[in-house]
Amino acid sequence: MAGSRLTALQERILGALADLKPPWTLTGGGALAALDTQHRDTRDLDLFWRDRRDLGDSAREAAAALQTSGLRVDVLRRSPMFAELRVESSDGVCVVDLVAEPAPALEEPRSVSIGGVTIRADTPHEILVNKLTALLGRAEPRDLWDVKVLVERGVDLDRALADAPRKDGGFSPLTLAWVLRDWQPALLAHASGWPESIVGELAPFRDWLVDRLTTGARPE
Repeated sequence: MAGSRLTALQERILGALADLKPPWTLTGGGALAALDTQHRDTRDLDLFWRDRRDLGDSAREAAAALQTSGLRVDVLRRSPMFAELRVESSDGVCVVDLVAEPAPALEEPRSVSIGGVTIRADTPHEILVNKLTALLGRAEPRDLWDVKVLVERGVDLDRALADAPRKDGGFSPLTLAWVLRDWQPALLAHASGWPESIVGELAPFRDWLVDRLTTGARPE
């Protein structure tokens, strides 16, 4: 689609997997790069099967569909609920994460057209909730940046914070504030070669978010 920041290989992967049954949902950075904020590229694609406790045959069928379309596929990791595929063509390399998530979606996924095929993709609200819960468990500057951009584009932070415990029972605004308080996202972003213009925005937003999380949790 116009403005999409997905690579030709990433669009080819989505096209090769579009007809898999049961259907999957594109989420995370891939959905943001293709549809919503389009503020950054993505190095991988996250495909979720919701309301499922295991992938069943979906990982094997996905690998077969990619190979049939002429792509080279290597399985990097695999468990009943997760598979990580390295997909390669003459255009480059992309990692594809296949995930079975026991929890249902908070909102019905959208039906969207990408690269000439119709797939399902998470809503911005669903992605924001996932990004907030991800910040609890991993130190990834891209998650903080994604939260910043989504909130600046008008996605409701308060609603996302209220819904986050439905995804992660250990989530609370105060717990997230405690995790973020002493985190130095700029150091990791520098190490990854991020542009200075973006690196300089991360710590101020982290401070703003911590203040918002703690202020909102205080009793009246």
